[in-house]
Amino acid sequence: MTSDRILLLNIGSPSRLLSIAPDGTDVKTLVADLGVAPDGISVDPVHGHIFWTYMGTSHDGEDFNVNDGSIERVDLDGTGHVTVIPTGKTFTPKQMQCDATNGYIYWCDREGMRVMRAGLDGSAQTVLVQTGSTDEDRRDRRRHCVGVAVDPAGGYLYWTQKGKPNGNEGRIMRAPLDLPEGADPAARADIEVMFDNLPEPIDLDWHAETSSLYWTDRGDPPRGNTLNRARIERDFTMDPEIVLSGLHEGIGLTIDRKGHRAFVSDLGGFVHAVSLTDPDESSIVFSGHGPFTGIAYLPS
Repeated sequence: MTSDRILLLNIGSPSRLLSIAPDGTDVKTLVADLGVAPDGISVDPVHGHIFWTYMGTSHDGEDFNVNDGSIERVDLDGTGHVTVIPTGKTFTPKQMQCDATNGYIYWCDREGMRVMRAGLDGSAQTVLVQTGSTDEDRRDRRRHCVGVAVDPAGGYLYWTQKGKPNGNEGRIMRAPLDLPEGADPAARADIEVMFDNLPEPIDLDWHAETSSLYWTDRGDPPRGNTLNRARIERDFTMDPEIVLSGLHEGIGLTIDRKGHRAFVSDLGGFVHAVSLTDPDESSIVFSGHGPFTGIAYLPS
């Protein structure tokens, strides 16, 4: 690929991994059938790989109560498909991030109630945060970890715990990126609650250039079905700001740092582009191909 691309997980029938130009043209199918529940996607531009999470095949509506998730990988042209995290090693993987510079993938495991990390080849799989362990815990959606973002320079890990749908129980949490030696991921004393009582926060992205955290929320308006951001520094955290409203079950989020814009995907089947410097400049750049979950930006 010689120009920048947007990579999308389309959960139509069948589900597909799509590659499009940022203006919505030049649609390519990289992988033709991803199974029933692909969710999060991330790019390793250093080694030329695309990763995605697969929530598993066994589900009851939106509940996935069988430990059969996995993480998959292909080359940038859609070839070279390998399984990085095999079935059963992660319960219900959701959003993921790739820190290619430091050699890690990070992801949230919803019904597994964990935030996890592994090497780019799936080795050294580590639980960084554990919010529950029993079946009773699993039924408590306030424990469900969904979105994840990493700030390697600042040394922080961010994640969402979404709560029940439209429940205003959602939280965004933060902890140091590395689990302290000897610490129990289920009993970390260094976790902070950054934002609480959110409608239903989903995916995250960290914008290092402005020390800002961005997130989607698929809850009810006016605070839900939005793209949000807040500036976060060590000594202060600004109140959240709604950048874009009117999403149709907002899910995926990715940032084009050089272009100062964000792309958001939703279950309504729309891909939205929004300027980070002038949020009033927003548009729908792609639609008509069925619902979308994860989205990732691949710079040229």
